Amino acid sequence: MAIIQATDTDFQDVLKSNERVVVKYFADWCGNCRLFSPKFKRMAANEEFANVAFLDVNAETSPEARKLAGVTNLPYFAVFKNGELVEGAATSKEDYVIEMVRKLA
Repeated sequence: MAIIQATDTDFQDVLKSNERVVVKYFADWCGNCRLFSPKFKRMAANEEFANVAFLDVNAETSPEARKLAGVTNLPYFAVFKNGELVEGAATSKEDYVIEMVRKLA
């Protein structure tokens, strides 16, 4: 599944139309965010997560989406189920993000 680029404009719609969502909050100036991008793409392509929507949200241009997850640092990952925040964490550890996504299953 492709990664969905979301903004404040469509963030709520994406949450409503997907039961399970994982969001990567990033900023263009964030080196660790860029380094995590290929890992996030790999996760999105993983068959295990076929029923999960993967979103990229620019934290600087989407303040409402950022507030919904309580973003404190970047990169920040948040998992939502049925539109509700389940968990969020500022991390660059792929294993940690995978565990977060597995909790959605």
